[in-house]
Amino acid sequence: MRYFLELAYFGKAYHGWQNQPNAISVQEEIEKALAIIFQRKTDIVGAGRTDAGVHAKQIFAHFEVEAELDKESFLFKLNSLLPADIALKDVFKVKPDAHARFDAYSRSYEYHIVQHKDPFLEDRSYFLKNKLDVEKMNQAAEILKDYTNFKCFSKSKTDVKTYNCKISEAIWKTENEVLVFHISADRFLRNMVRAIVGTLLEIGFGKQPVENMHEIIKSKDRSKAGTSVPAKALYLTRVTYPEIALK
Repeated sequence: MRYFLELAYFGKAYHGWQNQPNAISVQEEIEKALAIIFQRKTDIVGAGRTDAGVHAKQIFAHFEVEAELDKESFLFKLNSLLPADIALKDVFKVKPDAHARFDAYSRSYEYHIVQHKDPFLEDRSYFLKNKLDVEKMNQAAEILKDYTNFKCFSKSKTDVKTYNCKISEAIWKTENEVLVFHISADRFLRNMVRAIVGTLLEIGFGKQPVENMHEIIKSKDRSKAGTSVPAKALYLTRVTYPEIALK
């Protein structure tokens, strides 16, 4: 039987979601805990591959198990075994071919910026003291929706078949004195959100005009876009599936 896990994690201690040699990952910690519960190696497939230091308020993964699970007992056992910075929020049975990565049709991220020193947000946001022109940043963010090829914002050495992504939301909002960038798309490239934010910040600081966003995207050249911002302020916040894909 196939089950979906709904999880959240604080990414500071991890080199991203995906298993990798000589580095601790979120996937590794979950698989270690599942191996204890089921007394056998249990692989999971995640909805995405967050980079080192990135957090997730919501992410899903699927795995196979022979016997039907008792939900409350399983939630308690797995959370007891997981580190404090990884939490299992839900588990539910899905159809045999449901896929945590390929069935997802939308993913949403947030990037958090603070413009006042706050020790409680040091590991959770990016501190910038210089004034930003948020209106211009939003004008530039809106331009993203006019394009689909975002090679200019992708990590240079990455193995992907296409650089096309459909962005449905890209907007800055002030929430409880934190400037938050909201972005949603059908898929994201490696390092894409952090490169987009870095580019928008250059526009917000007046280093380049809003109109340059068109030329940057058309160039398909990573060197034309802004510097990637720190991972610690980036959150995967929502992964959406069509109901028909899971039932």
